Amino acid sequence: MTVTKMSWRPTYRSSKFRNVYGKVANREHCFDGIPITKNVHDNHFCAVNSKFLAVVTESAGGGSFIVVPISQYGRLDSHQPKVCGHQGNVLDIKWNPFFENIIASCSEDTSVRVWEIPECGLRRNMTEAVMELYGHSRRVGLIEWHPTTSGILFSAGYDYKILIWNLEVGEPVKMIDCHTDVILSMSFNTDGSLLATSCKDKKLRVIEPRSGRVLQQASCKNHRVNRVVFLGNMKRLLTTGVSRWNTRQIALWDQGDGNIRYFEITTEKPYVQYLTEFRSPAPQKGLGVMPKHGLDVAACEVFRFYKLVTLKGLIEPISMIVPRRSDTYQEDIYPMTAGIEPALSAGEWLSGINRDPVLMSLKDGYHKPNQLVFKAPVKEKKSVVVNGIDLLENVPPRTENELLRMFFRQQDELRRLKDELTSKDVRIRQLELELNNLKNVSPNNV
Repeated sequence: MTVTKMSWRPTYRSSKFRNVYGKVANREHCFDGIPITKNVHDNHFCAVNSKFLAVVTESAGGGSFIVVPISQYGRLDSHQPKVCGHQGNVLDIKWNPFFENIIASCSEDTSVRVWEIPECGLRRNMTEAVMELYGHSRRVGLIEWHPTTSGILFSAGYDYKILIWNLEVGEPVKMIDCHTDVILSMSFNTDGSLLATSCKDKKLRVIEPRSGRVLQQASCKNHRVNRVVFLGNMKRLLTTGVSRWNTRQIALWDQGDGNIRYFEITTEKPYVQYLTEFRSPAPQKGLGVMPKHGLDVAACEVFRFYKLVTLKGLIEPISMIVPRRSDTYQEDIYPMTAGIEPALSAGEWLSGINRDPVLMSLKDGYHKPNQLVFKAPVKEKKSVVVNGIDLLENVPPRTENELLRMFFRQQDELRRLKDELTSKDVRIRQLELELNNLKNVSPNNV
């Protein structure tokens, strides 16, 4: 992989997005009173689709996140129901791109869980997941759904491994073990045949996920890469991070920054074109991004971010709008986009088949319901063997309470074994005495 150096000096290049601007929602259309997590893990802690907004929250005694219908803005009830089945802090949440009621989460408790949210939202706390996936030996920091396949989920843990889960059977089918440090981000190309990762070992990798083979690898010596993203079908990657002097490089957002910078990516030089900047004095904890089919095309909305403002307990929608005088559908800014129908099944993808996403038009608005039904497999607990390794053989305790329970169980077991050993020693001595007595008895008395 090669790096293209780009100048960020303003250039006067014609662009249909040149006059795009950011519009903050009115306060009554924000989501207020949310105890947003203060976890320092580098993630967005927010996921959004056309139905629901999910946000990781502060909680005691385990991890939790809230899920609210996207139309239920305003101040939330202090007793808002939560998804609270994890035993450790929740580190990432992602909506399934094909089932808008299905959300995955991962946690410090080493588990990945899949939840099914009722159509009307939560009425009470949800503690039972439809699937609990164990395979990592340390906390799990990232999850990503495959972009074209209905039942494939990727998870990256602090054990430096990526597991590929086939949710049709509820088991991992592949372990990618090529990283030497914590994985910071994952991104797929359009058809999901390639996976790009950034890693704390300062290396950028392009991986063939089904084989785990590293196709390309680059060392990032002059800057620290935090995020990597495939740029659609352009066969290019975009990275964000900081330089050796700790200045942001193509930093579209940062935890200590309240601004959002807007760029246009093209196939011609200079490749990345700076357009505008949305400025805000309030720093953001993370951003949720609305899928294209959830945008307001009548208002020429091309992006909508949900900005997490931790200090205010506020979720602030920000729309990026291209000003147009006509009220008709603006086809030039709304090309065909990925819809909510999977292109292939998990089994087809695992067999080596690749297909582009099933595209949809936004011209008539998004009203088509998804007829697919998510079915979690029913299976007994057993060993999880990937690449010849039983991932559950030596899984450590996931919480401090589990560690204490395991310690006391081991102490009880040690005491039992010591008592049993003492008892056997006494019995051995008794048998030795009886044997000696038999030897000392004269033959006449036998």
